[in-house]
Amino acid sequence: MDIWFNLARILVSFVAIATVIGGAVADLGFAANMHMSNPHWPPHAKFHNGQTIWLGVFLGLLALWLLWFPGGNRLLQFHLGVVIASLYWFSMLGANLLPGTRWIDPEFEKAEATTSTLAPQQRLMFVLLALLLVSELLQRL
Repeated sequence: MDIWFNLARILVSFVAIATVIGGAVADLGFAANMHMSNPHWPPHAKFHNGQTIWLGVFLGLLALWLLWFPGGNRLLQFHLGVVIASLYWFSMLGANLLPGTRWIDPEFEKAEATTSTLAPQQRLMFVLLALLLVSELLQRL
């Protein structure tokens, strides 16, 4: 049982680490021209982008702490870690439901066009949420 539980914690840790670094790497790094360095974005939009980056950092670190903190109820901490690691990614689905939002700004749609109908962050979101689901199944073995 411990091997499956530890494998499940490692999978959730991978998602948590992606949550800690993902926003900063994307929004300040390779996709900065679409986000923080975009001259078309007003300062308040950049503020909320920064808020989202930090939220990812804090959620990911909290999930990691719950997963690996010695003592306490390991199973409860695991489930809380999974929930916390999923919040950032589920919020993407909720954000997309609000009026005027898009996965990619129109000025960048052609540059981001791929053979997939999903935006890159959508694909990443689905993969990471699937890993969390798999981790829940593994810990039951």
